[in-house]
Amino acid sequence: MELLEHRIVKRAQKGDRLAFGELVEIYKDKLYNLGYRMLGNPQEAEDVAQEAFLRAYANLNKYNANHKFSTWIYRIATNLCIDRMRKKKADYSLDAETGGVEGGDMYSRLASPGRTPEEDAVRNETHREVQTAIENLPDNYRAAVILKYMHDLSLQEIADILEVPVSTVKTRIHRGREALRAGLKATQ
Repeated sequence: MELLEHRIVKRAQKGDRLAFGELVEIYKDKLYNLGYRMLGNPQEAEDVAQEAFLRAYANLNKYNANHKFSTWIYRIATNLCIDRMRKKKADYSLDAETGGVEGGDMYSRLASPGRTPEEDAVRNETHREVQTAIENLPDNYRAAVILKYMHDLSLQEIADILEVPVSTVKTRIHRGREALRAGLKATQ
């Protein structure tokens, strides 16, 4: 996969838009999932994925072929998510009006043959509790936990994406798991 991906990136760097389209196809769902897990909002996740691809395309000449393309594109998307989370925190105001809140999430829209409505309700509530616990993690723990457990990346890949040592990644994942455990216990 890496060799094929390397060839596609080389073609894209030479101006082949179809090659870049192939990279988009490979990573669009992964970046959307990363954005959704980090931001908890489908629209923001789409925006982050699109922005990551736009930035990657605009900066293809800066991509270092000695590193994996996946690490580079994940770094872009993760940084965009962290920027949005920081802006969100700064925008909160007690006087601000709250807009309509969507009642369900993507899990509640999935067809579920074979499960009862009660099982669906319990499952959706569990997903919401986990998503809320993830959203309540500090930004640095959230990124590490999502990249490890939702995207199954190695510690080294996560370290490269977050631009921190592997030991820091291990610490963030451990502390993130502990915070998740505590957050989920609090909801029970």
